[in-house]
Amino acid sequence: MRNQKSPRLKSVRNKTSRTHRVAHRSGFAPALGAAHSGSENGRSTLSERVYQALKRDIIRGLHPSGEALGEKGLAKMYRGSRTPVREAAVRLQQDSLLRIVPNRGYFVSSMTIGWLNEIYEFRGAVESACAELAARKAADQALLEKLAGLARTEYQTNDFASYERFIQADTQFHIGIARLTRNPMLVRAVFDMRCHMERVMYAAIDIGYYGEAPVQEHEVIIQAIRNQDADLARKLMYDHILQSRSKVLGLANGEAHVPSSH
Repeated sequence: MRNQKSPRLKSVRNKTSRTHRVAHRSGFAPALGAAHSGSENGRSTLSERVYQALKRDIIRGLHPSGEALGEKGLAKMYRGSRTPVREAAVRLQQDSLLRIVPNRGYFVSSMTIGWLNEIYEFRGAVESACAELAARKAADQALLEKLAGLARTEYQTNDFASYERFIQADTQFHIGIARLTRNPMLVRAVFDMRCHMERVMYAAIDIGYYGEAPVQEHEVIIQAIRNQDADLARKLMYDHILQSRSKVLGLANGEAHVPSSH
């Protein structure tokens, strides 16, 4: 994340904890944890497994922003041939996680201030609409109960494993709000956005910034949906996203506090 030439998070991303990187390198676990387990399109080929593993590693910072990747090296890392790597790269470019440059190779998409603003503009428009629509429609009580539990998810500062569980719960929470709309297009939009938010969250903890779990913000959103207060649900979700935006942009600009012990 940088303001065009701002080096702050670019430099720290390249210093990602080796422990964290190695911990996520083995196997072909899905990129987005439990909420994203399996393939959305039913693929079970080697190409699909390479896609999921490479996506996961970009999100978690094994391949930092701007890093150049070669087909041969990726084929060796992900135990496949060049063809599935090529197919995975095309899909990751569609996900805006990778750039394919003819005759030069693949490059991990950069995280800039402009990119962050685009993400939060999208989230403010789409997710606040999801919260409003969820409140207007007859609620799925079972899903609401699950989301209420996810809303209470917390983590221990400087505990990577607990924060990773929080990231997965946060993804399930926001996709769950979209599911309450019973609109597949909105669910798809939120689902696709979450890989970018997870990437931002992993970037933050790579430099030792954990922030605070938004438990109260999540709980009041769920309560507004339960009460079928559509206007309030929309406002609370929008305010929640603005709070997140403010913290992330502050971090990207070097304004947020990073514990000196990290």
